[in-house]
Amino acid sequence: MTDSFDMFIETEIPQNDVIISRTDLKGVITYANDTFAEISDYTIDELIGKPHNILRHPDMPKSAFADLWATIKAGNIWQGYVKNLRKDRGYYWVYAEVSGVYKDGEVVEYKSIRSWVPKEKRRQMQKIYDKMRFEDGENVRCVSYIPADLYNKLLTLSDNDKVCGDTILKELVKKI
Repeated sequence: MTDSFDMFIETEIPQNDVIISRTDLKGVITYANDTFAEISDYTIDELIGKPHNILRHPDMPKSAFADLWATIKAGNIWQGYVKNLRKDRGYYWVYAEVSGVYKDGEVVEYKSIRSWVPKEKRRQMQKIYDKMRFEDGENVRCVSYIPADLYNKLLTLSDNDKVCGDTILKELVKKI
């Protein structure tokens, strides 16, 4: 049984650090700076060649990324707040500016420059994104404390070493 959840552990970007990455036109990472690797808990080699959405936190509404892609494909700069998922399943918030990189007037890749977000803005954005996901009919985050005896009953029913995964929990609720 796990007694902690890394998904609740936040890594804060130092105020003076900047995360920089570039992707090809399909969103596959072609460059990552050392700060990106350190904050995301990946090595640079693990990041290069992977789709940037390996960092997509389940709290992020799909519509935020649809807006990002529509904006940059139209040749504009997208700016906004993003909650990213670390390799260890923790998270971190960034203020991101994403834009095209042009050669001879044609976009050849995208660059993203990301920076620190104040705590109050992170709280505000979490509430906004929770509301957006709910209104869009997406998965809704639910954190609950249950009595240990109920947890043990669920654990017995699950034949598993955890009961907090979405799929497992849905199946167990059907059994109760």
